[in-house]
Amino acid sequence: MKKLLLPLLVLAACTHATTTTTTGAGAPTTTTTTTGSSLVGASTPRMAVEQFLAAVRAQDLQAMSAVFGTTRGPSRDNMDREQLDKRLIILQCYFYHDKFRILGENPGEAGHRVFLVELTRGRLTRSPRFYTIQGPRDRWFVDNMEIAAVREFCRESGTVKPGS
Repeated sequence: MKKLLLPLLVLAACTHATTTTTTGAGAPTTTTTTTGSSLVGASTPRMAVEQFLAAVRAQDLQAMSAVFGTTRGPSRDNMDREQLDKRLIILQCYFYHDKFRILGENPGEAGHRVFLVELTRGRLTRSPRFYTIQGPRDRWFVDNMEIAAVREFCRESGTVKPGS
């Protein structure tokens, strides 16, 4: 019995991580997130946006794929992996930021929650909307965002050539 209990305790200890995110509003916000593969998405729509943006900032495709999804769950479970990785790399370019601040939350269509987020990258500040949706097991996922609002972010990084 002891041999079985020890691996379970080690596994449980390894699946929880504490992250500190500075939202640009001054004081850091500390949230506890589960990084184990059994729990994906976020417990609230706001946390889904915060976790997605923290993962973008950390350039962590795995963390992004855990909270990017639809009503069916995380996209990593419902999409071709190669296509998902390409999409997430593109999203990293557009939504990479120095700081972010959530300006507001409103109900959207078909069960969505819509967040207006202020992103700052270098000298640029833009306010795209992020759309979250509830998936399986009452978990929330970012399922869409306004790329057009941050198109200069990719150009600013030199990733997209002028005229693209």
